[in-house]
Amino acid sequence: MLAGIVLAVAGAAMWFLGKSGFRGLPGDIRVEGERVRFYFPIVTCLALSAILTLLLWLVQWLRRR
Repeated sequence: MLAGIVLAVAGAAMWFLGKSGFRGLPGDIRVEGERVRFYFPIVTCLALSAILTLLLWLVQWLRRR
């Protein structure tokens, strides 16, 4: 149930960020043609991965103390 709540909050945050004009970080790959749109958020994924890794590392470190 907790995972569902987390996913719902993450989805809502992404929806609100999209509505506010946030289109990813500089370095994300975006290709727009006449009939095709392709977006690959590589830099955004790397940044989120680094943030979550540090956060989980911090939680684990605090639990050991």
